[in-house]
Amino acid sequence: MSLGSVEGLLLVDKPSGITSHDVVAMVRRATQAKKVGHAGTLDPMATGLLVLGLGRATRLLRFLGDLPKTYEGTFRLGVETTTLDAEGDVTGESRVAVTDAEIARAMAAKLGGSWQRPPAFSAVKVGGRKLYDAARRGELLRAEPRSVTVDRFEPVARNGVDVDFIAVVSGGTYVRVLAADVGSALGCGAHLRRLRRTAIGSFIVSNASPPETVGDVIPIERAVEHLPRLELEPEEARVARDGSILGPAGIQGPYAVFDPAGSLVGIYRDDGPKARPEVVLARLG
Repeated sequence: MSLGSVEGLLLVDKPSGITSHDVVAMVRRATQAKKVGHAGTLDPMATGLLVLGLGRATRLLRFLGDLPKTYEGTFRLGVETTTLDAEGDVTGESRVAVTDAEIARAMAAKLGGSWQRPPAFSAVKVGGRKLYDAARRGELLRAEPRSVTVDRFEPVARNGVDVDFIAVVSGGTYVRVLAADVGSALGCGAHLRRLRRTAIGSFIVSNASPPETVGDVIPIERAVEHLPRLELEPEEARVARDGSILGPAGIQGPYAVFDPAGSLVGIYRDDGPKARPEVVLARLG
């Protein structure tokens, strides 16, 4: 199957045991597309939704980063690991004597905005080095805390020390850190046993395909459907395609600009008395 000249989004259901980069490589081979990227990494252990971009859509993937992400998973109380998930070495074990109500309260305490430090075993870079590379060498690198928002984090079932949950969080949130924080709050420790991403904004995993079976290509405009939309006059669209500055639209944050025919021109952002392009999409062909 060759989609080399096709652009748009692909929804992929990532299996456990491979990286998000592996998925990109598989799709690139399957489609022969020159440019393939993804919006939002999943750890190798995790499964579920990856949104991939083909062609010009790769330039728009960063605007999906702020969309809320929905997960379902399981954490285990009483066991702590180096990686905060089931792939790490056990660093501590404790007796678990907590009630369901105590678990629910500890999880509810994570709701809202806060600062979260990326875990040592993560792909975040410090000084050009990935944290997990340093951690595997026994070196401790610490990334700066980042602002995260947890809109939903609640238990849905419990089987002894294992707690099934649903979480809805902002982009960049580490769910395994949330699980470990709950264990710390309960005094027994915890680690993530299972994680599956079921949605990114309006994109849902039930519409996704395995990486080896390329599904339907979604129009490029879906990558910006969550942004404010502005339709340009013909002359404005012409100069915008050259990356020219426009008059302000009075819109907070980035917004998508379209020509009169409904084609996406790019992404602009107001900067005082001017509107400056953040992304300009070159014409196809």
